[in-house]
Amino acid sequence: MPNIQVDLAIVGSGGAAFAAAIRATKLGRSVVMIERSTIGGTCVNTGCVPSKALIAAAEARHTALDADRFPGIAASADAVDMPALVAGKGALVEQLRAEKYVEVADSVGWRTVQGDAAFAGTANAPVLEVTFPDGTTEVVQAAQYLVATGSQPWIPPVDGLAGPDGAGGVEYLTSTTAMELEEVPESLLVLGGGYVALEQAQLFARLGSKVTMLVRSRLASREEPEASKALLGVFADEGIRVVRRATVTAVTQDPATGEVVANATVSGGNQEFRAARLLVALGRRPVTDGLNLDAVEVKTGEAGEIVVDGTLATSNPRVWAAGDVTGHPEFVYVAAAHGAMVVDNAFADADREVDYRHLPRVTFTSPALGAVGMTDAEAVAAGYRCECRVLPLEYVPRALVNRDTRGFIKIVADADTGRILGLTALAKDAGELAAAGVYLLEAGMTVDQVAHQWAPYLTMAEGIKIACQSFTTDVSQLSCCAS
Repeated sequence: MPNIQVDLAIVGSGGAAFAAAIRATKLGRSVVMIERSTIGGTCVNTGCVPSKALIAAAEARHTALDADRFPGIAASADAVDMPALVAGKGALVEQLRAEKYVEVADSVGWRTVQGDAAFAGTANAPVLEVTFPDGTTEVVQAAQYLVATGSQPWIPPVDGLAGPDGAGGVEYLTSTTAMELEEVPESLLVLGGGYVALEQAQLFARLGSKVTMLVRSRLASREEPEASKALLGVFADEGIRVVRRATVTAVTQDPATGEVVANATVSGGNQEFRAARLLVALGRRPVTDGLNLDAVEVKTGEAGEIVVDGTLATSNPRVWAAGDVTGHPEFVYVAAAHGAMVVDNAFADADREVDYRHLPRVTFTSPALGAVGMTDAEAVAAGYRCECRVLPLEYVPRALVNRDTRGFIKIVADADTGRILGLTALAKDAGELAAAGVYLLEAGMTVDQVAHQWAPYLTMAEGIKIACQSFTTDVSQLSCCAS
């Protein structure tokens, strides 16, 4: 007989899990949440919160060292006290974990248990077996189950890298362990060119590391090529070396210096790269090991992701999945939307489906990279006859005032209707520009409509209006304050 019987059993305790638990509890459903590690999931513990806290700190230091771009201003910055910086980050994480997760669970009111969960029973009668830290077990029976176990850094099979237990090869950092370092590495090799690699490379460069990035294709390869080119320039200005078309084939450790030595194929030839530390940032993979999904006939994909349909239902009608474990876009706001939608579909027959057409995406470099909707290439592939404009930030008054015109705003539009299909920005506050773009796309606005709307002067958002004006006007002829 089951020890626990509930309406909804949730495996995991991140954004998707909490959104589902809150929605289900408010609908009067009984909930149990099972977490094997630290409550809160990736975002608050090892992802969004700690990384952006450190990025903000590194930007403050960089701003001090870069203050001479303003006439009459001089500033300096001492070496980083890494233990103090990491401790401050840890304190913030603990505060937000308590306020936004532990206290919320207590106030809303559902049961949370600490243990490892695995499916048992049959496809028609699934249960969860929970093993507690002391070795005891309990059986959980639920009307519906939600798997929200998230994702973890993916480590490629490179000759010489240490195994998952840290043994048998060269030690490496991940985005998680890099944020726990007690000292700033003198030099750092970063494998990857996606958003995690970009953020971490610039973070450590601004803290004082000499950073080299080994990138298989181009920086931010899923975004507009203009973003890759602009980021190359930004990183070069900050002393970050980017080596493109590079694939690491083996790593060793120099016994004399202790340096990591990476051998890589670069544009068909072989090169050697050295650094004090190695950071592997080549993406993430869903966490499904140990869940025994086969026992209840839940299908998984090639990367271990749980296969779901548009409603987030799995191949078992009583088992749902949400968040990173589905292999869908890895943003905490996606996970939260997933969790709430699962409950509506499972208990209220809402039959809602996920719609990513206007999903914003932000990489927290400086300048930041923000985008929403289709890229130029995606719009062409979808059959649109596109018309695009790329507005350099030198035409945006706010950027001129900031004395930082690195970057651009790009608008992708349907040439036949003028409707905006996509927006990409590399700029300070690009995330806010992407958020504004969500509303423009959702409303189906045209470039002409936006060009004739109000925009507050000396804001980055004004750049969206100016970019839309550039479809019909030579922006170099516009008055600085008459856009």
